[in-house]
Amino acid sequence: MALEHALLVSLTERAGSGYELARRFDKSIGYFWSATHQQIYRVLKRMAESGWLDSEPVAQAGRPDKRVYAVSDAGRAELARWIAEPTDADSPRNELAVKIRAAAYGDLGALRTEVARHRDQHAQRLDIYYRIEKRDFPTPDQLTGTALHQYLVLRAGIRVEAGAVEWCDEVLHALPPHAPAPHAD
Repeated sequence: MALEHALLVSLTERAGSGYELARRFDKSIGYFWSATHQQIYRVLKRMAESGWLDSEPVAQAGRPDKRVYAVSDAGRAELARWIAEPTDADSPRNELAVKIRAAAYGDLGALRTEVARHRDQHAQRLDIYYRIEKRDFPTPDQLTGTALHQYLVLRAGIRVEAGAVEWCDEVLHALPPHAPAPHAD
């Protein structure tokens, strides 16, 4: 997936300026697709030049005009083309898993600390996702359309984070608190 497609998705949900889009991105799509504000602005310009976005300047009192973007017919066609395109299963890159494989050659206490730190981060994100679920989707069995699609993605995030917390707990339980000095083969 290119950043362009993530931005098209967000802009189909609600038109907005680059700043507004970057803030929304940080609170939703940004949980599973990261981009800096500079990348977003650069890509928005390229998308507008490609005809995927319409934009119009909007005057602001006491501030420079802002440019509000909306998805054009060409952008909707590109989004439909991309949705129909086959998607490869993600190939996870997990540096922590590689470190655990090499645990026999390092400081097990430091590794346990790192696993605990990852566990805490996943637990915090899981808590955020549960709060979003409770706030935005109190009656999931009644959802349709875009709201249903957003909920399904949130549920995927909940499952990923819950699985990560469970795995970190399993690793912490399995790794001995004190280990002999690392060995070399």
